[in-house]
Amino acid sequence: MNASLVSLRKVRKSYGDLVALNDIDLSIDQGQFVVLLGPSGSGKTTLLSILGGFTTPTSGDVWIDGQDVTTTPPAQRPTVTVFQDYALFPHMTVSENVGFGLTMRKVPRGERKQRVERVLETVGLHDLGGRRINQLSGGQRQRVALARAIVVEPAVLLLDEPLGALDLKIRQQMQEELVELQRRIETTFVHVTHDQEEAMNIADIVVVINRGAIEDVGPPERVYLRPASLFTATFMGDSNILTGKAVASDAGHTTVDTPLGAIVVEGHVDVGATAHLSVRPEQIKVGAAQSGDMTSLGDARISAMVFQGAHRRCHARLGPNQDIDLLLYVPPEQDLTPGQSVSIQVRAADIVLLRD
Repeated sequence: MNASLVSLRKVRKSYGDLVALNDIDLSIDQGQFVVLLGPSGSGKTTLLSILGGFTTPTSGDVWIDGQDVTTTPPAQRPTVTVFQDYALFPHMTVSENVGFGLTMRKVPRGERKQRVERVLETVGLHDLGGRRINQLSGGQRQRVALARAIVVEPAVLLLDEPLGALDLKIRQQMQEELVELQRRIETTFVHVTHDQEEAMNIADIVVVINRGAIEDVGPPERVYLRPASLFTATFMGDSNILTGKAVASDAGHTTVDTPLGAIVVEGHVDVGATAHLSVRPEQIKVGAAQSGDMTSLGDARISAMVFQGAHRRCHARLGPNQDIDLLLYVPPEQDLTPGQSVSIQVRAADIVLLRD
């Protein structure tokens, strides 16, 4: 058997002619915080629903903790799902909501009380057990939903966009609290979101999903800085894409003829094939090259600039006819003005060759 805690093997889900998931293979290890990331309609929520047992795959297998649970109903799986609307009971107190799952499992009253008190302490609600749900803030309700889930000690906690209804400040605070909670209780989390920044803030592993297929899997830093596909590069934050033709390939490097000239990049593409190169805007440097590992992208004219706090978001026009637009993030202290001509560079190692 696969040593992973969760294993999906050739999982497919179709609704008539519509294919929601197409032959998904995915393994999740014990204690990981995994984020399923993708646009609306990508299949991420369907995948989470299959893990939770609310949807049965058309084909393929789902294994959790060494057991084939492909057709096992939700209540008999070692999983608990936290939904976006939290699904709390308004007529119950906080403690009664948290203890509901234990009551259904016929846990003795004394043990149930101890476990509820312990988990309320864990999520920072130890003094709110007697309150009604309508007396809580959005962030507090989210903590109650988490407490109700983790008190039954699931092997896998499934989170269906649980922060989507919160205001920005509370959402950012809850992201930090989720990460801290997950590390403290060492439970495997699988979290769905369409928010790329949220995914990078909380995940050990990001799974990028598009049109029912997995585009990329890996740590957030790698997925962002070295995206595996054209979709990942454009979906995960801002990226400049240069498209050209491979004119030479040798010793693990490919020369691509682009509108900005020939660029040598790590990776292989068959000579004559179309190649896409990705450059993140924060990796582009303005001014003369400071070291020998820089690749010149030529001279550019700053066409627009917006101050965004940590950086200035700039657009630069370049190419023989200045018909190529590049996005740059430059430090706020860098003195640039619209209309100014500058030289731009990028480290050769920061140019990424993408697959379609």
